[in-house]
Amino acid sequence: MLHTAGSGGRPIGAIVGRPMKSRPEEVFDSPSGWVAAHIRRYVETDGRDGHRWRGVNTLLLTTRGRRSGKLRRTALIYGRSGERYLVVASQGGAPRNPSWYLNLTGDPEVDLQVGADRFPARARTATAEEKPGLWRIMTSIWPDYDRYQARCERDIPVVILERLSSG
Repeated sequence: MLHTAGSGGRPIGAIVGRPMKSRPEEVFDSPSGWVAAHIRRYVETDGRDGHRWRGVNTLLLTTRGRRSGKLRRTALIYGRSGERYLVVASQGGAPRNPSWYLNLTGDPEVDLQVGADRFPARARTATAEEKPGLWRIMTSIWPDYDRYQARCERDIPVVILERLSSG
């Protein structure tokens, strides 16, 4: 069920399995300045400004903070495998996984906005068997993922996001 964030009146989805409160929860956007600006444009225009970024498609992922319990939103490049959405937890090849990835490993029920479409989803990390094919899909979209993997010691996860049924 969709509700409106407490600050700025921006629409967001309720995290699945969480009871609705009388006052909608505030969503905290990425603290990175350019990402926060991208998210703001994306939300304000229902994805008309923001879905395409540097020639690739992006989605908005809202997770629940594993320690704070607060809703956290970020923008990510995505790909598709059938009906599933794919994202890569690269963080530009940083030594540690991004916070959004750690959050969804603690609570896999997330909200997505893809263009104007907002819906609940369940996230999981691709298995070792699934990853090579999904990695090829994602590097065909954003070839720098290979460079990011080459420069860091961790295995960069591919995350599969599956829409939850509304019924």
